[in-house]
Amino acid sequence: MPQPVPTSVLMDSRDVVVVGGGTAALCAAISARRKGATVTLLDQAPPDQRGGNTRHSRNLRIMHSAPSPLFPGSYDETDFHADLVKAAEGKGNEALGRILIRGSAELPDWLAAQGVVFQTIACGGLPWSRKTAFFLGGGKAMINTLYATAARLRIMVHHNCRVTTLAPDGQVSLNDENGGKRTIRARAVVVASGGYQANPVWLAERWGDDAAALVVRGTPFAAGDPLRALFDLGAASVGSPGACHLVAVDARLAEADGGIVTRVDGVELGMVIDRDGNRFEDETSITGPTRYAQWGRRVAALPGAIAHAVWDAEAIDRTPPAILEPIRADSLETLAGLLAIPVTTLAAAATASGRVNQPPFFTVPIRPGITFTCHGVRVDERARVVTPDGLPLGCLYAAGMIMAPNVIGTGYLAGAALTIGAVFGRIAGEEAANHALG
Repeated sequence: MPQPVPTSVLMDSRDVVVVGGGTAALCAAISARRKGATVTLLDQAPPDQRGGNTRHSRNLRIMHSAPSPLFPGSYDETDFHADLVKAAEGKGNEALGRILIRGSAELPDWLAAQGVVFQTIACGGLPWSRKTAFFLGGGKAMINTLYATAARLRIMVHHNCRVTTLAPDGQVSLNDENGGKRTIRARAVVVASGGYQANPVWLAERWGDDAAALVVRGTPFAAGDPLRALFDLGAASVGSPGACHLVAVDARLAEADGGIVTRVDGVELGMVIDRDGNRFEDETSITGPTRYAQWGRRVAALPGAIAHAVWDAEAIDRTPPAILEPIRADSLETLAGLLAIPVTTLAAAATASGRVNQPPFFTVPIRPGITFTCHGVRVDERARVVTPDGLPLGCLYAAGMIMAPNVIGTGYLAGAALTIGAVFGRIAGEEAANHALG
């Protein structure tokens, strides 16, 4: 006879418990352990999907004063600060922003000390920027390295753990992979579990039925349970409910965890039409590194949150390669049939674009892909979760995207997400260890 699942089992008490499994969580866990604390890390993902969105990342935004093997040129505090203020539209916390910028300068050496290897300029093969440093092997290689370091430091790691409730005194309740309910007690807790981009029910509070059309680009385990638990305890919020970073993605790649390869590029070479066959934007007006996000927002605003990119025979050869081949149609009539729109409407859009006129034609369906949400908890300069009055919420700390709106608002800055995770992960881990060890 099968044994009944225990309703509650007390796990070992620890000095510090870290909730999450990506960059912020690992940096917090390693920092706390190196301060002498005993540490347990609770990750909702299974081992083969550990790492959160870092698995699909590749670089960090770093302040540096001179060229080095990692960077051409310099990127000083003034430059970084100007970029951060612009991205946050002036809504970021100035003090926390300065902490992020100055803390970023230490990351290459600190991460290297944990075993992480960076790709140098001499290696070639990457679009080098004076603003970011790239991991050799990408984000997944870094994650694997940090987990190996955590194992050497004897940090206890538990996967398949869904944290359900938190308490200001450090008690953490969770469900394990077998449905068992467990409790672990800690002297301090760092919550580094990201946002709620994989929770359509929560997203529907802002997006309504269109929430179902948002394709999760990263980890499918970012359901936001720990964030909701913090709000239930009275944590102050930052950012905007339901706000998120969106990117135009191939709608055929609708499953979560698709990552960077799902992006649709090269639309300025052809045209983009809505579900009725009408152009809604001058495709050539959206350029630069933010073009993916701009198209994501525009598609999200369309009826049904769906669009179609269309190229002709000449343009398709200049379109960047994608993971899936575009759909081919030998004539506009055939393409109109495939898209279930009137051929006269499609022909009018093609003529107006001035770029789609030579058969055969090619198309890709586009959906808005959600990378992360821009709604989290407020923290102070020690990464402590605070109440609306600015008071620390017990022994609870936060790091990474769960507190990123403190510095980036509802904006986006390439490479900054991992920097926020690493910088504030280190701070939260050290502060939690100091609190725990008294």
